[in-house]
Amino acid sequence: MAEIKCPKCGATIQLDKSDYDALLNDVEKEELNKRVQEQIKQIEDKYKAQLALETSKLENNQSKEIAELQQKVAVLIEQLKNSGKDTEIAVSKAREEERQKTNQKQEEIVKLEGDVRLAKQEKAISEQQLKDQYEAKLKIKDEQIAYYRDLKTKMSTKLVGETLEQHCQNQFNSIRMAAYPNAYFEKDNDASSGSKGDYIFKECDEDGNEIVSIMFEMKNENDTTATKHKNEHFFAELDKDRKEKKCEYAVLVSMLEADSDLYNAGIVDVSYRYEKMYVVRPQCFLSIISLLRNAALNAADYKKQLAIIRNQNIDVTNFENKLLEAQEKFSNNYRLADEKFTKAIEEIDKTIDHLMKVKEGLLGADRNLRLANDKLQDLSVKKLTHNNPTMKQLFDEAKKK
Repeated sequence: MAEIKCPKCGATIQLDKSDYDALLNDVEKEELNKRVQEQIKQIEDKYKAQLALETSKLENNQSKEIAELQQKVAVLIEQLKNSGKDTEIAVSKAREEERQKTNQKQEEIVKLEGDVRLAKQEKAISEQQLKDQYEAKLKIKDEQIAYYRDLKTKMSTKLVGETLEQHCQNQFNSIRMAAYPNAYFEKDNDASSGSKGDYIFKECDEDGNEIVSIMFEMKNENDTTATKHKNEHFFAELDKDRKEKKCEYAVLVSMLEADSDLYNAGIVDVSYRYEKMYVVRPQCFLSIISLLRNAALNAADYKKQLAIIRNQNIDVTNFENKLLEAQEKFSNNYRLADEKFTKAIEEIDKTIDHLMKVKEGLLGADRNLRLANDKLQDLSVKKLTHNNPTMKQLFDEAKKK
């Protein structure tokens, strides 16, 4: 039983344990509810304060934005008022610039029209000049053709060919010292093989290595010749001459087939028929020499290297030949020495056989001498006088004396 004294009236109340526990529980619940209500009130006060603060900030921000918008609207209204004047000024300025551009374009058009008229006049003058020059050259060419036709008519076939050869030789001699000071260009006078070309061109470097070599054949004929020759009729013979004279290239300088578009082009490569062969018109005579020579110069270093390698191969070959010769001589000497050595061995073997026989004879003599010595050592007076009373008597008398 528990006693509880009231703090207000001072009365004492007796409570059993269950009543005391119920009362205590009620007091704790009331205290808990009180605390919860206090915390709820604190949270509500804090939330209201934050809400008031946020509302104040939002109202201030809205006021600022409204003020800024009102200021921008005022500025735009002011700009709108002034835009009328600026538009009029811009339009006036644009019209003035357009008028100036139009005037400039008209001036440029007038200038271009003048340039076009001037260009047409210059073109007409230039065309007339070219026409006059062409007609003059054509006239000169016709006169030359007429001259050469008349000349060929008056000349024999042999003289026509010689004239072409002379023409080519004169052309080459005119530039020989300037372009080919170390070149050889002479007639081919060697007919030992049964045929010969007309001219041979050769050029070597300072070391004597050949740069290029060309076998030339010149062919021409009269326009009135009944039987017309063709260039291909001379290819085989020209190729034969090139190979016999050890030339690298073959060139046919030809006036034949005067109406052929192929050969009138200038330089024709016929190496599909014969190796390193060309057909040219007389006006391309110097050009073909220059082309072949320049191409050969590009390969000059390779030729020098080939010459060095060839010389090295010759040295190696000579060395090998000398080595083989020395080996052969050594082999012969070895064979002779071997034969003599074998013979000497045979003689030694014979001598050894003879000495062996002598040795056997000497050994037999030594054996006989030893037997004889043994027999001699075994010999005594007693044995000698055995069954010989006469000698026994003589020895006995000698002992007595």
